[in-house]
Amino acid sequence: MIWKFFRKYFITGILVLLPLIITGYIVIFAFNLVDGILRNLIQYIAGHRIPGLGFLIMLVVVFLAGLFTQNVVGKKLLMWGEAGLRRIPVVNTIYSASKQVMEAFASGRKEAFQQVVLVEYPRRGLYMIGFLTGTTPDMIRQRVSQDLLNVFIPATPPSHGYFVMVPRQDVQVLEMSVEEGLKLVLSGGIIASSSSYSRSNQLQHSSRQPSE
Repeated sequence: MIWKFFRKYFITGILVLLPLIITGYIVIFAFNLVDGILRNLIQYIAGHRIPGLGFLIMLVVVFLAGLFTQNVVGKKLLMWGEAGLRRIPVVNTIYSASKQVMEAFASGRKEAFQQVVLVEYPRRGLYMIGFLTGTTPDMIRQRVSQDLLNVFIPATPPSHGYFVMVPRQDVQVLEMSVEEGLKLVLSGGIIASSSSYSRSNQLQHSSRQPSE
C-alpha cells in the first residue's frame, strides 16, 4: 500500500519536473555557449570572469548589427563585405550556403521544410521521419537516371541531421504538419501526432517541377 502510494506520486513528480529540467538544461547550455564566445576576452580586459556579460554583449551586438544593416550605409557596407567573401575560395561556399539556409528558415520560403515524409533509412526495413526540402538538381537526377527528392532527416534531439536524396517513389508523405513532425522527432516518438496519417500515401510522379 505504501509502495503504491509512493510510486504514484513519484512518477507524477517525474512527469512534472522532467520537462522543466530538460528545458532548463537546454537554456543553460545555450546561455553558456553564447557567453563563452567572449569569455576569454572579457576576462583578459577585466582581469576576472564576469558571468553573463558575454551573453549580454552578444545580444547587443546582434541587435546593433540588425539595426545597422537596415540603413543605407549599413546595406552598402554589407554588400561590399559579401562581395569580398565571395571572392575567397572555400569561404565563399560556406558563407553562401549558410546564408541561404538562414534566409530559408527566417522568411519561411518554400525551399524550407515543405512536408513531413517517411523514408526507409539508413537501410530497408527501418523508417525515419524526414522533411521534404525540394527537388534534386537536374545534373544529379540525370546522372543517376532517377527522379530524386531532397529530404532532411533530423537527429534526436534535432541539433543536427542528414541530407539524403531519395527516389520519389520511395518517399511517403505523412498527413501531419511540419510542427507536428518536429514535435514527434524532438520527443523521440513519445509525443505522437494527433492527426491521422498514412504510410501508403506516396508522392505521385509529376512532370511539373516545383518552382525554385
